[in-house]
Amino acid sequence: MILTYHEGECIRASAGDTTLVLGPISKASKNFKPTNFGADVAFVSLNHPDMNGAAEASRGEKQPFIILGPGEYEVKGITVAGFPSKSKYGGEEKINTVYAIDFDGLSVFYLGAISEPELPKDLLEMDAPDIVILPIGGGEVLSPADAQKLAVMLEAKIVIPVHYDAKTLKVFLKEAGDEAVKPIEKLTLKPKDIVGKENEVVVLSV
Repeated sequence: MILTYHEGECIRASAGDTTLVLGPISKASKNFKPTNFGADVAFVSLNHPDMNGAAEASRGEKQPFIILGPGEYEVKGITVAGFPSKSKYGGEEKINTVYAIDFDGLSVFYLGAISEPELPKDLLEMDAPDIVILPIGGGEVLSPADAQKLAVMLEAKIVIPVHYDAKTLKVFLKEAGDEAVKPIEKLTLKPKDIVGKENEVVVLSV
């Protein structure tokens, strides 16, 4: 699996000839650049232009399969479970869908624009994820401190922060005790690569 970051909550995950986009950014977003690559599957966590731009992940006649909201899904060999959580993104409380995704032999928890360090009980009863992707920017999403608490609680092997700026990233890395971590352009992972890891922070640059 190859992971890259595209601003906001937007992550691209690809393996073989399959590409996923998590939190695609719409052309209507006033905060981030719209998604500019094609995907086979688009995960929309919240109905907001910053993360519901599935149309921007299409290429020609190829339209992505859109996963929007809680429920169970299976597409292209990928199994997904979506759970409702709370978000204050955009200034009012909305339902944010947290996704548990099994893709390319790895389990990924994508928390979207979650704003409170509380996760659905059903999600917490699942096995600890290989990768957790969570916002750390504060304000309308998790604060760096709350994000770190949630990462520790989930016992993820790899922690990938999104929705950050230089200030919130610095605070998060200090909370995590990983102040020496430097951003990288992409993360390439195989199941064997995560053996023995525990809450290792990986920062993906935009």
